[in-house]
Amino acid sequence: MKPADNVVTGTVEVVFTPDLPTDHLVFRLWPNGPRPAKAGARLDVTATRIGNGSAPGQRPDATTLTVPVELHAGQSVTAAVDFTLTLPRPVDDRISRTADAIRLGSFFPILSWEPGVGWATEPPTSGFAEASTVQAADFTATVTTPPGFDVLATGVPGPANGQWTAQAVGDFAMSVGHFRTASATTKQGTAVTVGVDAQVKDGPESYVRRIVAALEDYGNRFGPYPWPAYTMAVEPNLQGGIEYPMHVMQGPGTVGRTTPHEVAHQWFYGLVENNQGRDPFLDEGLASWAEARDENTLSRFVGLAVPVAGKGHAGEPMAFWESRQSAYYRSVYVQPVQALAALGPPELVDCALRLYVARNAYRIARPVDLLEALKVVFPNAPATLARYGIAA
Repeated sequence: MKPADNVVTGTVEVVFTPDLPTDHLVFRLWPNGPRPAKAGARLDVTATRIGNGSAPGQRPDATTLTVPVELHAGQSVTAAVDFTLTLPRPVDDRISRTADAIRLGSFFPILSWEPGVGWATEPPTSGFAEASTVQAADFTATVTTPPGFDVLATGVPGPANGQWTAQAVGDFAMSVGHFRTASATTKQGTAVTVGVDAQVKDGPESYVRRIVAALEDYGNRFGPYPWPAYTMAVEPNLQGGIEYPMHVMQGPGTVGRTTPHEVAHQWFYGLVENNQGRDPFLDEGLASWAEARDENTLSRFVGLAVPVAGKGHAGEPMAFWESRQSAYYRSVYVQPVQALAALGPPELVDCALRLYVARNAYRIARPVDLLEALKVVFPNAPATLARYGIAA
């Protein structure tokens, strides 16, 4: 990382074994999407390699890099991509720089394979921050920063200096800056660390307490938190939060409902993955259910009006919401909570969601997977959720 030059340089090396035959690899270059690019972000690919040999990539569009290689199902390949990321100006997004506070989410060339389906190539949208569809994998990241900078990231530090390692996660993100930190350990043994950037006045202790409580609550409701650590960075120029497995970024003053919502994403998006471009309700709607249960605000969610533009369309993809952004929150976050509440007692909904998590952990789920789990407890679940626009 070279803040003085306003760039991040690096190499992504992947060992990939498809479960279907393919004649190319696809890496997504999300910093080149309309929203981050407008703020000045740019992800340049400087070299691509297959094994020890050069393999020139192709760019069918700004956010897609393809590298030709013939692979049978079950055949492994090692591929590498060298990149340079130009950091944008301060912006409320996954990638941002505000002085020495640097937020890096979905910032490198990301292999976008979905087992049983193939490559995820949905186009970016102009009004929303991009996320990825990534098969759960083991990550090792070696991070080099100038002296005096702190790093919080997906995974746990070590064993080498500047290294972060994570097992069975669907993505990697990190926050860099100058942090005041506080730490604690949950009853289940999860190490929680919160860093508040020097440009933010909040104290880290209140966030730590809220995270620990939410992790313990959701562990009881939906099954144990699966990783050894959880880190969070409170950073400037961010409203709400942005979730990644084991690491979350939040803005100032978000210790309230935002914190349990982002913790819930560790189950609904982190542990049970989904294609956020295709099925955004699977992470946002289910995280909102968990938030409502944890915050005891379920009745408030049920009482909110859903805009006409989104009513009955909770299961639509992000492309649908491109021209309906004002309806997005209540349609995709709130409406699925109302659908789940319509099934029956909340305790039984939690039970069904626990089954959904157990059945689909470490894989990319689809709406049919949710419906199948709900049907075990609520046989009428498909008909009930269909009224809200959620179908297999």
